[in-house]
Amino acid sequence: MKNIESIVERARALPERKIALAGANEIDSLIALEQARVQGIADGVLVGDEKKIRAEAEKAGVDVSNYEIVHEPDVKKISAVAVSIIKQGRADALMKGLVSTSPFLRAIIGSEGGLMTSELLSHIAVFEVPGYHKVLGVTDAAINITPTLQEKVSIINNAVSVFQKLGIEKPKVACVCAVEKVNPGKMPCTEDAAVISGMNRTGQIRGAIVDGPFGLDNAINAGAAKLKKITDIVAGDADIILCPNIESANILYKALAYLAGCDCGAIVIGTSAPVILTSRADSDRTKFASIALGIAVS
Repeated sequence: MKNIESIVERARALPERKIALAGANEIDSLIALEQARVQGIADGVLVGDEKKIRAEAEKAGVDVSNYEIVHEPDVKKISAVAVSIIKQGRADALMKGLVSTSPFLRAIIGSEGGLMTSELLSHIAVFEVPGYHKVLGVTDAAINITPTLQEKVSIINNAVSVFQKLGIEKPKVACVCAVEKVNPGKMPCTEDAAVISGMNRTGQIRGAIVDGPFGLDNAINAGAAKLKKITDIVAGDADIILCPNIESANILYKALAYLAGCDCGAIVIGTSAPVILTSRADSDRTKFASIALGIAVS
């Protein structure tokens, strides 16, 4: 999978889906959904305050007559209403618009009528990085704050499932830390990385090649790996970067998106329906790519 356009093409080849957009009074989300509709990827149900939705759609140049609008003026209820639309079979995927992340995730996790199916929800962003030879996954930049060892294993399993659905049979996962050597006591993430690598070698983590710890440089740059005499198969060729915590993952996400200007799609994994979760500040281009990613791996 070389670029984001490859993911978009994969989504276009599938039957059109319907997305419940929670908090649809947000210009970039509306533009992204309209682009998906025009390209035959996804139709939509717009959930939120109808007056605000219509006002923002007019600014965006989006004709709302092409969509169903579900009026819900209470911002605290919008996400739950959007989830219920999916549970009723009226939509196939969920997308975050102008709603806060906390109630959005609570609606997904909710014991009554939620969408959670796996032991852990996690977030993955898939980037097209200029100069890198394939798309690059970064996880988890949005949900798990300080994941435990076992939670990191679940995050890896979730991310691997996405890449397998994109046609990468055995993705390479790099457990990235500040250094590529185990530093007992002082850098617990390096110890976790070594344990996770061992779990992969003994078959406790399947469907991927997992190794670490790596520095970011030798995980994605073959020259840096060679200089440091790192010969592991993952070195310089990672498909997925597992970050040690949400801070490092979120900083990497935003550095790639805003400093490097990389195209990106982002979703939540571990649900019964695709969940498109992007930052409020993300562009309509990123939100469209996220829709395509969610549909492509559904």
